[in-house]
Amino acid sequence: MELKRGQVVRSKAGRDKGSLLAVLALKGGWALICDGKERPLERPKRKNPKHLAPTGRQVPEACLGSNRKLRAALGEMSTGRP
Repeated sequence: MELKRGQVVRSKAGRDKGSLLAVLALKGGWALICDGKERPLERPKRKNPKHLAPTGRQVPEACLGSNRKLRAALGEMSTGRP
């Protein structure tokens, strides 16, 4: 599955292993990811795409505008609320 902006992924390796993150962009073979708390939108993490597992879910574009909205969207997905 090809990664794209707004896609929700789960980290398979590293310090953030098991956490849900949103893809901001793909740059030079790397994925720029953030979660709105440990990795805010202003300081995304560069991660190898093979260390990410796509979940098949998408964060709305409006949620990628602020850290608060992104945290809320990812929180709903992790708890399973609709």
